[in-house]
Amino acid sequence: MKTDNNPAPLALARHLAKWTPLALLVGALAGSASALFLFALDWATATRLAHPWLLFLLPVAGFAVGWLYLLFGSEVEAGNNLLIDEIHDPKKVIPLRMAPLVLGGTVVSHLFGASVGREGTAVQMGGALADQLTHVFRLGHDDRRLLLMAGMGAGFASVFGTPLAGAVFGIEVLAIGRLRAQGLFACLVAALAADRVAALWGVQHTHYALGALPPLALWTLPAVAAAGAVFGLAGRLFAACTHALGGWMKRRVAYAPLRPLLGGIVIAGAAWVLGGERYLGLGIPTIQAAFLQPLAPWDFAGKLVFTVASLGSGFKGGEVTPLFYIGATLGNALAPVLQLPFPLLAGLGFVAVFAGAANTPIASTLMAVELFGGEIGVYAALACVLSWLCSGHSGIYRAQRRGRGKPGWRRKPD
Repeated sequence: MKTDNNPAPLALARHLAKWTPLALLVGALAGSASALFLFALDWATATRLAHPWLLFLLPVAGFAVGWLYLLFGSEVEAGNNLLIDEIHDPKKVIPLRMAPLVLGGTVVSHLFGASVGREGTAVQMGGALADQLTHVFRLGHDDRRLLLMAGMGAGFASVFGTPLAGAVFGIEVLAIGRLRAQGLFACLVAALAADRVAALWGVQHTHYALGALPPLALWTLPAVAAAGAVFGLAGRLFAACTHALGGWMKRRVAYAPLRPLLGGIVIAGAAWVLGGERYLGLGIPTIQAAFLQPLAPWDFAGKLVFTVASLGSGFKGGEVTPLFYIGATLGNALAPVLQLPFPLLAGLGFVAVFAGAANTPIASTLMAVELFGGEIGVYAALACVLSWLCSGHSGIYRAQRRGRGKPGWRRKPD
């Protein structure tokens, strides 16, 4: 009698033969979409920097995108949360219009100066494009779950150039304390394919200078653990503030397009009056600077406020790159306090704030290894796990289920 722990070779061969081409196709779709998106994002960023006056059109741009979503995107407004919900409880195929809507909305957000990221866009495009194969190949609910996980992982992998992190992200982001390991093969193949396809299109990802790392010592590990706890609290604060502002805006402003219009007025006015241009857009130059030199100790707070205002008022884009910014600059501020090098703390903050906010410590650790090299692995694992433990059960993805939960946190009903 065959058991699940000792599958028949023929059944395994069928699984591999089925999911290898499917995952490769998902990766090709997601990688191509991410390449198009990243090129458009580069253009939008360069155009905004060359024409600073575009910032004053941010309220109008926000209203326009909100109006388009009101007319055509009500079914896909939930974004990443819709994908996660469909994996947990499959109902109907994600409308294809999710991909062009989120791509256009995010590019517009960056063109006019909103403080948003790019992960959400790539993940949504990857998931929406992958889900169209459900009809083509007449897949059932279980296969559709794997398809969506592969699409999400492929989108994440191709937008950051981190295929291992993308593969694990696709199975880790669904629930706190539980992995859907049955999707790992499909996610891995799709993530590897998406990363390679994006590279073939000419995508080049940002590199960060980490330098030599300090040896493991009596003070180093406790200091990294303490930094991880602070990173987790920062991730928790970011998620809580974003959800709180978003909920408040929905209660106070019934007409959806008015929310980003009002948010755009506040963001543009604050950036102009306070000189906060460094907190707009992706902020890649500031992230890179955090690895090289001391920065203003309030930079992480400035980015947090501008990103919460942007996402909470309805601008389209992701949370992850702003979390990288918040983490890298917070690590930069903590480095002299903890007597650790700027590059190490910036790198750990880069991944660990995301680990706490998204409840993805394994994917975040793998991302650190892929971006900064294997030597950071022990430090990254410690910081990401402590961040995850200290971030509570709240996170940036409301649809995330709670598996076994986290030690020390009271588990509330879903």
